[in-house]
Amino acid sequence: MRKFKVAIIGPGNIGTDLMIKVMRYSDILEMGAMVGIDPASDGLARAQRMGVPTTHEGIQGLINMPQWGEIDFVFDATSAKAHISNAAVIRQFPGKKMIDLTPAAIGPFVIPPVNFENLDLESVDNVNMVTCGGQATIPMVAAVYRVAKVHYGEIVASIASKSAGPGTRANIDEFTETTSHGIEKVGGAERGKAIIVLNPAEPPLVMRDTVFTLSEFADRDAIRKSINEMVTEVQKYVPGYQLHQEVQFEDIPESNPVFIEGLGHRWGLKTSIFLRVVGAGHYLPEYAGNLDIMTSAAKATAERWAQYLMK
Repeated sequence: MRKFKVAIIGPGNIGTDLMIKVMRYSDILEMGAMVGIDPASDGLARAQRMGVPTTHEGIQGLINMPQWGEIDFVFDATSAKAHISNAAVIRQFPGKKMIDLTPAAIGPFVIPPVNFENLDLESVDNVNMVTCGGQATIPMVAAVYRVAKVHYGEIVASIASKSAGPGTRANIDEFTETTSHGIEKVGGAERGKAIIVLNPAEPPLVMRDTVFTLSEFADRDAIRKSINEMVTEVQKYVPGYQLHQEVQFEDIPESNPVFIEGLGHRWGLKTSIFLRVVGAGHYLPEYAGNLDIMTSAAKATAERWAQYLMK
């Protein structure tokens, strides 16, 4: 089987964890380069120890590397602002595919078990992985949407403060905006809202996500079944993804509707879904489930894309 070479821009927590996953657990991807801007970064040092070609000269250093011609996929694990300039450079090289792990959202959103099959891979060269919170929660909104029209979806993502590196912290505003759009465009909700919490608890707690949807009245067992099936799909590439407790339902009667900004008053079935994501511990400890779900989703997207290109 042909292997596809990848470059990772951004040797921080996300980029380093992704590198480890590609090297240890992918049958179709292989590391071609790790790219940073700080020659003293731990991620670049680790890549060098693992035999991966590196550069500390950023995107220009990457395209000047002898390995550049062999690179098929470029993962960007920097920041939303940096990705805009990185994408402009990569776009000058037809055939290179970008997978964006920042909230820049230049390309279409991708949640692997929800909408990968709907992507126009013939014309797309840059896809966006939304956010860690989006990867964890949008599948649940979509699971409800498969059964009933969703008026509103709200998610609260709580991650350990220790798992949030400089890039994540720089992207907080973009996180809420991009995740909210993802809830609507991929999850199917008419209106979405996202909140992120950096939990400073010691010892650090694993990622927790709460998803609230307000949908049309529908069969509760059908919604519960759809949610459980979606959890199983996500677990195929993120084994630590799980329901933290039973799904809860509440009828919102027409006589006592809720007001949703931009939509007005709505009523129906409120569904509450509680998740926890335990990390695989490849780079940071198990509390960093937010790291694990993002890198696992990006790896799964590249592998599916590579399989498509092979066909």
